[in-house]
Amino acid sequence: MKVLTRLVALSVVAAAAPALAQDGTLTGRYQCIQNCVTVEPGHFAFVTQYGRELNLVNEAGIPSRAWLDYPGRIWIDRPQVGAVYSPDGMTIQFDNGTIWQRAIELPPPPPPPPRRR
Repeated sequence: MKVLTRLVALSVVAAAAPALAQDGTLTGRYQCIQNCVTVEPGHFAFVTQYGRELNLVNEAGIPSRAWLDYPGRIWIDRPQVGAVYSPDGMTIQFDNGTIWQRAIELPPPPPPPPRRR
């Protein structure tokens, strides 16, 4: 019976591992697309993640600390608001209606071809 209990416990830990692995996907540049602090275009929000701890800077440049409550859910300290994030880390939706979408970094254009003389 003890062997069966250990096997069940190991399977639960193994099943939870993929959910915990997705926690490292939030670092990056985001663009506010709904209920933004500033309406000026071209301002970005930034998220930097260190394990379960996060540093956020909104599009107005206001920093805040945050942390992962559990996979898929974060809590932001300064505004005292929670948020959910998509499993791929592409969208963060705050409880107050604000939505950030990851701003994809485009590669630089290729250099122009050399001119022949």
